Amino acid sequence: MTRVSLLHHLAFCTVLALISALFVRLMIQVRVLDRPDARKAHAVATPKGGGVGIVAAFLIGIASLYLFASFSRLANGYFIGVIAAAAAIAIVAFLDDLRDWPFAIKLCAQVLAAAAALGTGLFVSVYRVPYFGALHIGRWGLLPSLAWILFTTNAMNFIDGLNGLAGGVVLISCVFLAVIGASQGGWFLYFAALLLAAGVIGFLPFNFPRARIFMGDVGSQFCGFVLAVLGIVASRFDHVPMSFVLVPLLLFGVLYDVGFTLLRRLIAGEQITKPHRGHLYQVAQRAGIPAPWVALLHWSFVLFGGVCALSFMHATSAEKPLILLLPLIPQLIWTAVIWRLATLRDLRCW
Repeated sequence: MTRVSLLHHLAFCTVLALISALFVRLMIQVRVLDRPDARKAHAVATPKGGGVGIVAAFLIGIASLYLFASFSRLANGYFIGVIAAAAAIAIVAFLDDLRDWPFAIKLCAQVLAAAAALGTGLFVSVYRVPYFGALHIGRWGLLPSLAWILFTTNAMNFIDGLNGLAGGVVLISCVFLAVIGASQGGWFLYFAALLLAAGVIGFLPFNFPRARIFMGDVGSQFCGFVLAVLGIVASRFDHVPMSFVLVPLLLFGVLYDVGFTLLRRLIAGEQITKPHRGHLYQVAQRAGIPAPWVALLHWSFVLFGGVCALSFMHATSAEKPLILLLPLIPQLIWTAVIWRLATLRDLRCW
């Protein structure tokens, strides 16, 4: 890729970021309010649905590439699957922002959107593992791919509770994915990551450090869904064994927080679909750590995961398992810190 091409791509993304910002400002004026309650961090009713800007920028960008980019023919199924599935998840999530639907309805919509992507061939059908070579699992890859998409979509939705946290995580992840895609000649991954990043850039100034609007389900579910799909796209790099772990490395902080919280609540006998404020990032904020610091810390988790992902790509077969363990270290330290703070502040109800 030449320097001129890169400048053209950045100019295109700048336009999309401006489009995103315009839609975000529109949603501020529309004022679909997110009202405070016991499970939320904000104390003042604040507009939500800012993710509409992210969705609009991404769909306009990817539709433009599908119509005009010459390489789109090489990933025709990818484009059709991502456009259809992403549009479906965005519409349902936006309606959920308006009507606050039960979790069961949202889950059904997510399953249908995931099925739209999986139906175009976007699932992990080959695992390239060191020492074992390529393991062809074919249609058996549909179920774990579906589980991955659903878990990641909801994980991003669950962590969208503090200003800038989800938006920053998505933005940094997309930058790393664009770099990885370009280095591997994965142009669909490269462009899709840039488009999602552009949408988030247009939104983030309205959300961090002071929130004039929240992302809402339309943004958090959409971003989680697209990142999950891009993780499947990344799994198809021929020259990177175990490349299906690249996106999990980037999102490890998010996935750990959600997985840890779900496991802890299951062990405690709590209803896991019941709204709560028991995620580690929420407990940290309740224990007195300023919300911007918590968001910045999670951004640093993604940066660390990105460095691990880049290192993983060039590591030897013997080094790869060790790199996979590295993102766990800061999470264990963070968990111990939160546990200690919760004990000192007598936060018994997580």
